Amino acid sequence: MARWEPAFAEFAAARYASLLRFALAVSGDRDQAEDLVQTALVRTALRWSSVRRRDDPEAYVRRAILRQQINVWRRLRSRERSVAQVPDRPSPDAAGGVDERDRLWKALMTLPVRQRATVVLRYLYDQSEQQTAEQLQCSVGSVISQSARGLARLRTVLSDDPALVPKEPKNAN
Repeated sequence: MARWEPAFAEFAAARYASLLRFALAVSGDRDQAEDLVQTALVRTALRWSSVRRRDDPEAYVRRAILRQQINVWRRLRSRERSVAQVPDRPSPDAAGGVDERDRLWKALMTLPVRQRATVVLRYLYDQSEQQTAEQLQCSVGSVISQSARGLARLRTVLSDDPALVPKEPKNAN
């Protein structure tokens, strides 16, 4: 066994919950999120000697999660999904906060993967445009346009309750 395994095990144990939240936000499905994290951690373990020397090993794992989710999305994108009946909107009840969060979550799942990842990183994880661009390995301009498109789509989907749509951060950088 390699000498880095204890260091990797420590890293994985310490960051698992954070990585799982990120994967859940990107995928929208708990089981799929767990699979994404496990696969990303296995791939990271195989390259741990070089990954641990980088500035941010967690960012490496997040990129691995994003790449896997994009691959899953590409495979599933061509499948047609039909339902027998369009579901009615649930009526508000005493658990209104849960309903609101569920509506926002469902709206977030309507976004394409890149837009969703950008919105999650920018507004859920409160990262700057530069940090988000580094995570997604794209330009800052792409982050700006993906954020704008994602927020516009969310505003459209949630148009009857604009309070649910994230606001632009005061510090754009």
